[in-house]
Amino acid sequence: MNIGILGAGKIAGVMADTINRMTDVKLYAVGSRSWEKANAFANEFAIDKAYGSYEELVSDDAIDLVYIATPHSHHYEQMKLCIEHGRNVLCEKAFTYNAAQAEEIADLAADKKVYVAEAIWTRYMPSRQMINEILESGVIGEIKTMTCNLSYPISKIERLIRPELAGGALLDVGVYGLNFIVMHMGKEISAIESSVMMHETGVDGQESITVKYEDGRMAVTTHSIYGRSDRKGIFYGEKGYMIVDNINNPQGIDVFDCEDRLIRHVDVPEQISGYEYEIMESLDMIRQGQFQSKSMPLSESIYMMKLMDDIRKGWNKK
Repeated sequence: MNIGILGAGKIAGVMADTINRMTDVKLYAVGSRSWEKANAFANEFAIDKAYGSYEELVSDDAIDLVYIATPHSHHYEQMKLCIEHGRNVLCEKAFTYNAAQAEEIADLAADKKVYVAEAIWTRYMPSRQMINEILESGVIGEIKTMTCNLSYPISKIERLIRPELAGGALLDVGVYGLNFIVMHMGKEISAIESSVMMHETGVDGQESITVKYEDGRMAVTTHSIYGRSDRKGIFYGEKGYMIVDNINNPQGIDVFDCEDRLIRHVDVPEQISGYEYEIMESLDMIRQGQFQSKSMPLSESIYMMKLMDDIRKGWNKK
């Protein structure tokens, strides 16, 4: 099956290298805002077709799936462009800028009978089920508290500090913390509280978010564009605790007892980059005639966008 990449930046390059190392899939085309950039990208990754506009890319009927790898602010219009041309879509996170845009995309995809999914890779990885199986085993007992964090020194990257490009910590890295919480703690949320420090450009530079559950559980996640965090997710139970190394791409899971003794270590499967799982599932769903992902259905993308909308409302951020 043929993949087309919309956008020719850093993330697109990681995906291109990943696809080239996969089997039963071909990196067929790339589209950029200029032919020169698309052609350079095509030469670097041995891609057959280079298009100097997104319209040309999505008009190619040989493409089975378009992967969108552009700033958050562009996702809504570019997904609409793909869907209106009958192209199946795998769009980078954050899916859209807000829930209203996500709902419109879901309605349009249903009307046109086109596959659309959000490419938040942690939803597709084997580690997701591995973490949940350990939690459900009861090895650390009842869990009332969980913490996680994700921060990188990325405040010098233009798209992350420009409001018109939907910049800020929440949509770029906070989306991983919130997805990690929902994947492993559920959606029975009673309240969300947050504190934020705004960047001088008007985007959120760093925040702390507390998610309260109806049954008394609580999860806290922090995100920043200023410094590197340890990226750990920690579950606290009555019999011990569990540490997930890197919530953005889990590398391993360690389980400790109440005396801080390591009682279990679990490695995650080897991977190309981690991006391959979302590609494999998308192509499987398309082959089966399905129009949504099983790991990240559009209802989940809309739900996550609503959570982030509510958080931003609390900051008086439109």
